Amino acid sequence: MSAGLLPGGAGEPVRFRRVTVVDGTGAPPVPDQWVLVENGRIAGLGPEPAADGASPRLTDVDAPGCTLLPGLINCHVHLCHDGPPNLVRQLQDDKVPLATLRAVRNLILALQSGVTTVRDCGATDGIAIALAQAVADGGIVGPRILAAGRVITMTGGHGHFMGLESDGADAVRRSVRTEMKGGAHFIKAMATGGVLTPGVEADHCGLSQEELLAVARTAHESGRRTATHAIGGTGIKNALRAGIDSIEHGFHLDDEALQLAVDQGTFLVPTLVAIESILDHAEDGVMPDFVVRKARREAGAHHEAFARAVAAGVNIAAGTDAGTPFNLHSDLPRELGLMVRLGMSPGQAIAAATSQAAANLGVRDSVGTVEAGKVADLLLVDGDPTADIGALTRVAAVMRAGRLVHRALRPAPEPVAG
Repeated sequence: MSAGLLPGGAGEPVRFRRVTVVDGTGAPPVPDQWVLVENGRIAGLGPEPAADGASPRLTDVDAPGCTLLPGLINCHVHLCHDGPPNLVRQLQDDKVPLATLRAVRNLILALQSGVTTVRDCGATDGIAIALAQAVADGGIVGPRILAAGRVITMTGGHGHFMGLESDGADAVRRSVRTEMKGGAHFIKAMATGGVLTPGVEADHCGLSQEELLAVARTAHESGRRTATHAIGGTGIKNALRAGIDSIEHGFHLDDEALQLAVDQGTFLVPTLVAIESILDHAEDGVMPDFVVRKARREAGAHHEAFARAVAAGVNIAAGTDAGTPFNLHSDLPRELGLMVRLGMSPGQAIAAATSQAAANLGVRDSVGTVEAGKVADLLLVDGDPTADIGALTRVAAVMRAGRLVHRALRPAPEPVAG
């Protein structure tokens, strides 16, 4: 199959016909539907072709055997990075023009894989924030971007090389306000250490509960949501008690943390593929030894915590941590496959990357489900992903805000000899 990439923006009316619709809510698939798109939004859908009132410029996309679902949402990416073996070295060696070009390429990779919205969870120099505006203005083709800007971390804490080092509630408040002034759509803070930072163990505490409370209150008072990198159990509970909106990674979720998350409606973004990608290349000898050591130590707890969170009914939104070692911006379908392997149904996994992800980002009023009035961010795949989650890798077309921005073209059939 060859691929075509077309400009973004609201296009001419399009009608998908004879498709199975998976609406993103977890409801069963509905076969033999039409979906009409006009003026960048879903104008209607139903079991019969919609012709009355449609524009004479209407384009029909006849797709029997295909499933139409909401465009996928990746709640945890790092657009400026492309999965290098040593992320810290890439950051240290980076120049703004190179990082920007890399980010634009990553946006295209994400879009071609069916991702129409991303949440960038940390980038230096305001690059992700500027790219978000460029996409919104139509200057760059890509998924819509919600960007945190720089992360808030303690002095020497995880991600200090891409963040604002802040100690004490007053300093944290100042850093949150600085990032909001710079255009951050949400605030990302570090509650624990991490796998990729040298000299910092993954389960060590980062910002204190008091400091995380300052993050949450300051951001919420200005209408921003919050997310926190949190691996160790104490740090996770510090973040939950502080009122942070989403826990990223969540390797060590005990019964108390699970109950807090359920009671508060906190989201978990598990990023299963991040550790999996490191382990897949652990024997290559190209990553720092400390990264491999920490990933091996944490993998079992990570899988167990995710399975327990599913069973407990925690709100789960999909994200990959794309940009970390060997973790590509096209890997969200792989993340959903891991979710299914570890206990989710395919329908639950799809909801985690559509309606649940949209709720986590605070954008469910406009995207995340296939329903009339929503922005027409749509993904057409060959097959039924509710029966085989691997169907999400068989992308037939991607629509972003009403325009077909990517289409996989089947080759013409071979001529019959005779």
